[in-house]
Amino acid sequence: MMSGLKQELGLAQGIGLLSTSLLGTGVFAVPALAAMVAGDNSLWAWPVLIALVFPIAIVFATLGRHYPSAGGVAHFVGLAFGPRLEKVTGWLFLSVIPVGLPAALHIATGFGQALFGWHGASLLLAQLGTLAIVWWVGSRGASTSANLQVLVAILIVALIGAIWLAGGIDARQIPFPAVRDIDQHQLFAALSVMFWCFVGLEAFAHLAAEFRNPMRDFPRALITGLLLAGAVYWACTAIVLHFHAFGDNQAAAASLPSIVVQLFGLKALWVACIIGFLACFASLNIYIQSFARLVWSQAQHNPGSYLARLSPRQIPANALNLVLGCCVVSSLVIYLAEINLDTLIVYANGIFIMIYLLCMVAGCRLLTGKNRLLALCGTVLCLGLLLMTGWKSLYALVMLAVLWWVLPFATRHGAAHKKAG
Repeated sequence: MMSGLKQELGLAQGIGLLSTSLLGTGVFAVPALAAMVAGDNSLWAWPVLIALVFPIAIVFATLGRHYPSAGGVAHFVGLAFGPRLEKVTGWLFLSVIPVGLPAALHIATGFGQALFGWHGASLLLAQLGTLAIVWWVGSRGASTSANLQVLVAILIVALIGAIWLAGGIDARQIPFPAVRDIDQHQLFAALSVMFWCFVGLEAFAHLAAEFRNPMRDFPRALITGLLLAGAVYWACTAIVLHFHAFGDNQAAAASLPSIVVQLFGLKALWVACIIGFLACFASLNIYIQSFARLVWSQAQHNPGSYLARLSPRQIPANALNLVLGCCVVSSLVIYLAEINLDTLIVYANGIFIMIYLLCMVAGCRLLTGKNRLLALCGTVLCLGLLLMTGWKSLYALVMLAVLWWVLPFATRHGAAHKKAG
């Protein structure tokens, strides 16, 4: 485990970090998208998805418990297959910065656009302001981020609970189809839309070394956060179906805000949009903090490096500044070149699947017994997702090949990693 980072995270903070990372940009939009493609079958899709993701989550939890490191998946891969593939994995994850983070920023500031009608330069300034808030939060340590995201998780759960109560939703009246009546085609269509809600485990892995008791609390936080996020998504889907707030004539992200206005009046739209922004901000924040820790951990191969230094608060501040600088440049380029953000999201998705796949393969090498079997199941699932993504996964495959060819072999210091059986 890399030393130096302050170990200050507890169980509740870990749950808040992961749950808000998974809810993030998806909680307002994905339930409506799932309902649109699968109707009542989407109520079954969430428990099925949790069951599919669970082996992957257990592998992440076990690896993070036994090998806590700011390097996250790259560290696990390095332990299993050596320093060269560790570097490749780290840079593969970092390649998401110019394509994925600007898209997440755009979604987050979209709530301000809904309230104030921001466009063009105003929207760009809102995005840069959001990055400034991320810098302020990140410069105060992991516990500040965690405390903020615990608050965001409470606000999201409170909003969903208020809608259930005010909407008079009775659990006995939720239109759960009988198992024999499930439309498998619609179920799989919903799963393909919903899987991206559970991208976030790889970012959370970078914070394992900052738990006060990573052996005990990291796996508990990961599994509990996963189940909490799944429950919130299911409850949101039930709400969207109850109010029939989905369809081609309504933007998916507007479904929950429209229900809030219907139940509580137009003034309540402010509350919904603020919570929506905070949910997106929480996901964006954990990714940027994770990228900073990955950059810092990669710089440890050259201890004299500017990026290998920690601030007096034991925060990788120099690495955080670099990551945020890249985000600023990417946002400006996308604004000036008018690049389509939908295209960027497609490229980022392939990278995430590849990262998950590399982690599962590393788990097959590092773990034993039933955990190795779970890693094998996770590997098969990730390969299936890569095939389902089709040509969209080419970006990830090309990036992997280019990085393997371009990046030199790591130093002997990196090669000294021990493999665990």
